[in-house]
Amino acid sequence: MKIKFNNTLLILSALFMVACGNKESDSIETTEESSMQDEKPSTDGVKQITFTKDQYNLAEIETGVIEMRNLSNIIKLNGVIDVEPESMASVSAPLGGYLKTAGRLPGEAIKKGQVLATIENPEFITIQQGYLESLSKLQFLDEEFNRQKKLREEDINSAKIFQQVSSDYRITQGRVKAYEQQLALAGISSNSVKNGNITRTANLYAPISGFIKESNVNIGDYVSPQDVLFEIVDLNDIHLALNAFEKDLANIKIDQTVKFSLSNDNMFNRTAAVFLIGKATGNDRMTPVHCHINEDDQQGLLPGMYVKAWLESGTNKQSAIPSEAIVQYQGKDYVILQSKEVESGYTFKLEQVKKGIEQEGYTAITFAEGADAQNFELVTKNAYSILSALRNSEEE
Repeated sequence: MKIKFNNTLLILSALFMVACGNKESDSIETTEESSMQDEKPSTDGVKQITFTKDQYNLAEIETGVIEMRNLSNIIKLNGVIDVEPESMASVSAPLGGYLKTAGRLPGEAIKKGQVLATIENPEFITIQQGYLESLSKLQFLDEEFNRQKKLREEDINSAKIFQQVSSDYRITQGRVKAYEQQLALAGISSNSVKNGNITRTANLYAPISGFIKESNVNIGDYVSPQDVLFEIVDLNDIHLALNAFEKDLANIKIDQTVKFSLSNDNMFNRTAAVFLIGKATGNDRMTPVHCHINEDDQQGLLPGMYVKAWLESGTNKQSAIPSEAIVQYQGKDYVILQSKEVESGYTFKLEQVKKGIEQEGYTAITFAEGADAQNFELVTKNAYSILSALRNSEEE
């Protein structure tokens, strides 16, 4: 059936094309996901339409050829941007207290050892007082221990007296060390206390360098040791934390290259390499796969961002075309083939195909047995304008 359309109808068809969109997809699909998984392509009822040369030029149609390309069998993965365990730190007040300074802003850069907040607690005074008293007693017992030791060596004092002094000396030594650990937990310098400086406040210090991820403090708040006041993350060691189905684990190897993109992007132009594969699956039958990100591809990535990825598991040559050349018609996949130029113009026909692997803008296809595609060129651009014209002709 050949039908000629005037320019007005063609323009309407082009507008219809814009409404439909060019249906371009750069997502990664496997043969199992083809919309024709259980159905072979058919040549029954091949639809045709003819454009005059003027109509053809107005539609801005472009053609190409079916290529033999090395397409990889791929494994699809999903996950998040994560950091190494030593690159994440939660900061709390080990002895609790009242906050005396305002919190840090999320995203603020922090260096290891930098003061994050100041805590006030009356217990600090008690600890420092006990430390000074124990230090004073230790100095006395140290001298007494040495004196009793000499007397015992000369057999002047009794063994019982020396044992008692020795016991008191060791107990006080232990008490002093315990107070020093308490001061360290609170963030108070024991050397400062030795010099007679007693304070009711203590500082919280950053355990690592990085950026503030969470800040949960307000001046005057009482915080307990269980409260997380700050979360710090070091972005210098981010990686991919992906999830793989257990059926795919046999095809995932250490050092294997992974292509990935953020969840709202389809470019898959960032790379990573597998460095750790989990040894157990969760209740969802998924296994963690960790990957080092190429240093040049880390820009703009933050912990917690969702990503989608794929990795290759073998390649083979297949007939492939640009993904945008495939059109959907009545729930099936088709390509549009163009005949050579004749006096009347160009004839196009709709040929059903079965989609295979889709990778980096190309999709593997299979024609039905007996399909004649050898003497035709493949429409690669504005295929939907031709499909619109075919639909309009059917309605008429």
